[in-house]
Amino acid sequence: MAKKQRCQFKNNGDNACSSAAMRIVGDCPHCESHFCGQHRLPEQHACVNLESCKAAAFEKNREKLEGERTVSSKLVSV
Repeated sequence: MAKKQRCQFKNNGDNACSSAAMRIVGDCPHCESHFCGQHRLPEQHACVNLESCKAAAFEKNREKLEGERTVSSKLVSV
């Protein structure tokens, strides 16, 4: 049986988290690391790709909002 993956969070080089990494939700899609429930969010484990993650989310949201923009119709005066 394979060993359980451990959380890859390191606290400024002092102590590493020894908790078991969560399956699926503990995998960070930005830095490709595995984390426990406490460190699974990018903000919690100081993800190295946090800024690019925020920029991509901002761009995706901007495109969605621009696609839903309401344009007033022009009325024809008779």
